[in-house]
Amino acid sequence: MTVKKDLFEKKSVLSAVITLALPSVMGQIILVIYNMADTLFVGLTKSDAMITSVTVCLPAFMFLSAISNLFGVGGSSVISRAMGQKNEEKVRRTSAFAIWGCIAISLLYTLFTLLFMDQFIYMLGGDAPDVHKNAIEYMLVAVVLGGIPTAINTLFSHLIRAFGYSVQASIGIALGGVLNIGLDPLFMFVILPPGQEAKGAAIATALSNVIALIYYIIVILIYRDRLTISAKPKKEMFGENIPREVFIVGIPACLMTLCENVSYAILDNLMAAAGIAAQAGVGVAKKVNMLAHSFVRGMAQGVLPLIGYNYASGNRKRMKSVIFTSGAISIALALLCMTACLLFSPQLIGIFIKTESDSLLYGEAFLKILCIGAPFSSAAYTVISFFQATGRGGKSLILALLRKGILDIPLMFILNIAIPTYGIVWATPIADILCCVIAVILFVIFINKHGQNKGKYKNRA
Repeated sequence: MTVKKDLFEKKSVLSAVITLALPSVMGQIILVIYNMADTLFVGLTKSDAMITSVTVCLPAFMFLSAISNLFGVGGSSVISRAMGQKNEEKVRRTSAFAIWGCIAISLLYTLFTLLFMDQFIYMLGGDAPDVHKNAIEYMLVAVVLGGIPTAINTLFSHLIRAFGYSVQASIGIALGGVLNIGLDPLFMFVILPPGQEAKGAAIATALSNVIALIYYIIVILIYRDRLTISAKPKKEMFGENIPREVFIVGIPACLMTLCENVSYAILDNLMAAAGIAAQAGVGVAKKVNMLAHSFVRGMAQGVLPLIGYNYASGNRKRMKSVIFTSGAISIALALLCMTACLLFSPQLIGIFIKTESDSLLYGEAFLKILCIGAPFSSAAYTVISFFQATGRGGKSLILALLRKGILDIPLMFILNIAIPTYGIVWATPIADILCCVIAVILFVIFINKHGQNKGKYKNRA
C-alpha cells in the first residue's frame, strides 16, 4: 500500500483527484453510453412501444445498483476510513460482509421480481399490451437471470476503488459497457428473430455483466497481496460495528438510487396518460440527460476513498481541498452539458428517435427542461458523497431523500395539474435547485464544526 499511501497523503490534491476520478468518470460515461446504446439500437425498430418497454424496465434494472450501493458505497466508506486508521483487519471483515450481504439481498430481489413480474411491470407504467409483452422478456433476462452478476460486479468496482485502484475498477465498468454495445446489435438483429429486439438487448446486458464480473475476480486474484479483500464468511464480519457502519452510509446511498427509480417510475406512470409518444420522448430525454450526472457520479465515487481516508487520519485541510476541487470540476462539466443540451436538443434526441414524430418533439422539449437542473444536482450530489465518505449517514440520508422523493414526487402531481404533461418534467430541475440550497447549508455548518485538523495534523497550517 506504499504507493497508494503516497497518493492518499502526499500527492498534490489536483493530481490525486485526477488520478482517482478520471478513470471513474470515464467508466461512468461509458456506462451511460451503453445504457444509451440499448435505446439507440431499440430505436432502430422505429417502434415507440419497443422503446417504451425498455424505458419502463429501467427502474427495475437500476434497483440492482441500489443494492450494490448499499454494500458498495457503505463498504468502501468504512474501508477507506479503516485504512486511514491503519486497521487492516477491519478492512478484510468489511469486504466480506459487503460481498455476502450483496449476494443475499440480490437473490431475494430477483426472486421477488420473478414471482410478481406482471404486477411489477404494471406498476412501472407498462400497461399497453405491446409494451407489457416486451418488458416481460427484457426483465426476465436482464433482472432475474442477470441480476446477481450485475449487482456483484458493481460492488467489486466500489471495493477495488476504495483501495485507490480506480483504473482497474473503471476498466471493469468500461469492459461491460463496450461489450454491451458490441453484443446489442448481434443479439437484436442477427441471432434473434424480428420482434424480439428487447429480449436481445437484455441478453447483451446480462452477458456483458457476467464477463465484467469475471474480470473483477481476476483482478482481485492478481492484486491479492495489495487488495485486502476477503470473501470468507466468518462471524467476525459482524463485529466492530461493521454492519451498522456500512448501513449508516450505505442505506442513504441505496435509498438515493431507489428513490430515483421510484421517481422515474412515477414519472413514467403519469406520462402514460399523455400516450406512448410522450413516454418514449421522456425516456430518451432522461438517458441523454444522464451524461451530465455521469461526470459528478464518477468524480464523487473516485474521490470518496480520498476524502474518507484524510477525514479519518485527521488531515481535514487536505480533505477540504479535495471536496472543493472535485466539486468545482463537477459543476463546470455539468454546466457544459447543460449548454450542449439547450443548444443541440433536436440533434441529441434525433440520434435515438429516427422518425419525425410526436415522440421526437416531446423528447426535445423534455431534454431542455431536465438539463437545467444539472449544475444544481452536481453540487448536491457532491455534498451527499462527502457526507457518505465521512460516515455522516443522517445528513446524506436527508439530502438523498430530498433530491429524489420528498420534493420531486409531490411536485410532479402539483405541476401536472398546473402545466399538463410538461409540468411532470419541470418537477426534476426545481427539486434539484431546492436540494442544492439545503446541501450547501448543511455542508457549511459541518465544515465550520469539523473542518479543523486532528491528531498529528492538528498543529499544521
